[in-house]
Amino acid sequence: MTTRQTTQAAIIWLLASSVFINYIDRTNLAIAGPLVSSELHLTGSQFGLLSTAFFVTYALFQLVSGALADRMDVKWLLAAGFALWSIATGVAGLVHGYAALFVARLILGAGESVAYPSYSRILSHHFTEEQRGWPNAVISAGFSFGLASGLFFGGMLVGRIGWRPFFVGLCAISLLWLIPWLLVMPPTPARASADSAKCPTALEILAQREFLGTALGLFCANYFSYTLLTWLPRYLVEARHFTMDQMAVTGGVTYIVVALSSMAFGRLADARIRAGLSTPRIRKTISSCGLAISAVSLLIVAWTTEPVLTVAFLIGGGLGFGIFSSNHWAATQTLAGPLASGRWTGMENFTGNLAGMIAPVMVGVVVDRTGQYFAAFALAAAITLIGAATWAFVIRDVREVSWRERGLG
Repeated sequence: MTTRQTTQAAIIWLLASSVFINYIDRTNLAIAGPLVSSELHLTGSQFGLLSTAFFVTYALFQLVSGALADRMDVKWLLAAGFALWSIATGVAGLVHGYAALFVARLILGAGESVAYPSYSRILSHHFTEEQRGWPNAVISAGFSFGLASGLFFGGMLVGRIGWRPFFVGLCAISLLWLIPWLLVMPPTPARASADSAKCPTALEILAQREFLGTALGLFCANYFSYTLLTWLPRYLVEARHFTMDQMAVTGGVTYIVVALSSMAFGRLADARIRAGLSTPRIRKTISSCGLAISAVSLLIVAWTTEPVLTVAFLIGGGLGFGIFSSNHWAATQTLAGPLASGRWTGMENFTGNLAGMIAPVMVGVVVDRTGQYFAAFALAAAITLIGAATWAFVIRDVREVSWRERGLG
């Protein structure tokens, strides 16, 4: 293995482990949802607002983090954000009262906002187009294994030791990741002032049809993801009468399937591109089909009352989301190119994570008014299907935008 290949392997696994921790920290409230709601006497709407607090700052700070990722060494940007979100997780386990917990979730969102703009900047700098499907797949697998581990082990731990020790323990363990990151991660240099002057502006990125397509596609995919992310534990416990352990196993298996399908289809896409299949064809087809599978699966989950079918089609929804996720981000990095990868990702992730502000509250309001989850899940399925159509018909091409031809060179 060459020095470059060794460096690339280290980058991939450091980023994957960071997002693994990221998603455990992000979903700890959902994991502990039944106990937090009981202790604080929360209605569905109040729990939805508490879940949404994270996404408010997470989405808004994407714009800042995206710009910073293009203008500084993201080794230090990601380290600072990681430390902030880990500490916020620990603080959430120590505070008492709804307002204090709400503020801790706001800080958590601000810290985690640096992650994906940093990932895109790093991958566009250290990897070529035909290499990006695999690292994106491993990162996607990292967040899926984070969710699976959080639901499986976290669900069991919370039921045994309580949610507060779980949050504080996560903080202490998470901070250990900074040691190998600071020791091993090579610099991703800040852009020279001349290169920064060539970077496209936010308005120039917004003018791209492909940006609008990827942003809308991500919003729709995230609506599906965040509906499950914030409400799956409560849904399985309250509506399907699963025990905490049964909920943990079901959620864990679902996200393991997301991880495995992400890695499989990320590797497949890279192989097909190297074999000569066009990048637009493979990235568009896989992303669109993945979201369509998720939409249909969630619609069946909303309709059925059979526990076996519920579990089977939750896993089917996870399969589709994994198929989508690795190729979506690889396409984004290709379209933006090295000049715009951080800002494009930040702007796209801002748009996509507006779904995080809407979906948790929408589900809570619908559940409070109807007493069931059918309408909320059916709406999420319809929005996910719009995302599949967006990838099929709005995004025309998946090639690097020629910023130089737009007068930026």
